Amino acid sequence: MNCRNLIYLPVVALLLSFASPCVVEGADSVWPQWRGPKNDGVSPAKDVPVEWGPDKNVVWKFKMPGQGSSTPCIWGDQIFLTDMDDADVVLMCIGIDGKQRWKEKFTTTSTGNSGRGGEGNSASASCSTDGKHVWAFAGSGKLVCFTVAGKPVWDVDIGKYGKFGIQFGIHWTPVLHKDRLFLQVMHRNAQMVVALEAGTGKELWKVQRPGYGKGESPDTYSSAFMWEGEGGPLLVTHGNDYCTAHHLEDGKEVWRVAGLNPTTNGAWRFVSSPLVTSNLIVVPSCKSGPVVAINPVGAQGTINPDNKAEIWRHKSTPDVVSPLLVDGIVYLLDNGPLTALDAKTGAQIYRKDLPKQTYRGNMVAADGKIYVIGREGMGSVVQAGKEFKLLATNDLKEKVYASPAIADGRIYIRTWDNLYCFGKK
Repeated sequence: MNCRNLIYLPVVALLLSFASPCVVEGADSVWPQWRGPKNDGVSPAKDVPVEWGPDKNVVWKFKMPGQGSSTPCIWGDQIFLTDMDDADVVLMCIGIDGKQRWKEKFTTTSTGNSGRGGEGNSASASCSTDGKHVWAFAGSGKLVCFTVAGKPVWDVDIGKYGKFGIQFGIHWTPVLHKDRLFLQVMHRNAQMVVALEAGTGKELWKVQRPGYGKGESPDTYSSAFMWEGEGGPLLVTHGNDYCTAHHLEDGKEVWRVAGLNPTTNGAWRFVSSPLVTSNLIVVPSCKSGPVVAINPVGAQGTINPDNKAEIWRHKSTPDVVSPLLVDGIVYLLDNGPLTALDAKTGAQIYRKDLPKQTYRGNMVAADGKIYVIGREGMGSVVQAGKEFKLLATNDLKEKVYASPAIADGRIYIRTWDNLYCFGKK
């Protein structure tokens, strides 16, 4: 596929279509990007099922052509996600009725379904959509744009910024903001932030984003986020021992959070991504490192305990699962314990055990409840609030690496082999 051959898309009409994004009534009917309507893991949807299983509250089950771990991306009556089909990485559209709309190959990889112990493959990064177009990224480095009807628009090989050198594969999710697409490209042979024109794939700018650069530190598995608070928007990137913010116009760095790597090692890698909200950004780190909460409004320079932008530091970080904020409480999850912290002070409210398993997907929230599912398929629903209350434990009996997605009162769970829709029929 080559953008030079796509003469059937008039350039003027294409650019106008990106300047006038489609609007869906009610954010409860969309999950347009990795972590939901506001990219914070929270959905405004109501009446989401608390219980599910192979034979419980199943609206439909769709057998995927291969295996993958990208989180479903939802807009209206369409679901977008990537998957492996033999050695091909495909972008798929499935209706909310559970029927396939279309499937398009956009790259081929020699790694196939392989990953670390079956964890992740070239179909790991989640898509982004504005209701007219969908952007997808594969572990091979191919970044593509399709219309929601399945027509290719453009493609770019991100490998041109440096031959990939990363231990456990590429999983970054692209960030869409108005007419621009942003990506952090962080591995042992490249440390940069890139901005592209969403309608054409044209590079607008690229900037070097230096970090610690030792051991596994350059191997970044987290993704970038958009901050849209007072004084924003800014692009927030996370990797190579720092969390940084950048101007959208030119990529110039505004601030960076320091002191994230354990002093006893100083050579780990970031997997968990920051929680980004208008007045609070919660920055995880790695292994035995800290969690740092900052006030991004007016933040500048190097943020450490002496910088007024820093609010608190918690002594222990989640390794993979990203933080979640619900009603003034920050939730952290590692491989078992769920920790609740006061968002203003960082004081621990509780630390309680969930089913002990490996957690790879992120927590999501809706209707005052927190939803989480582990790699072994055991899902938990916890009542949000200062008192720990486990509402349900659900065993799907399949491997799950993706995060749940919620829209219109339904919860979508992508397993290694299937896509499930749970809710009222």
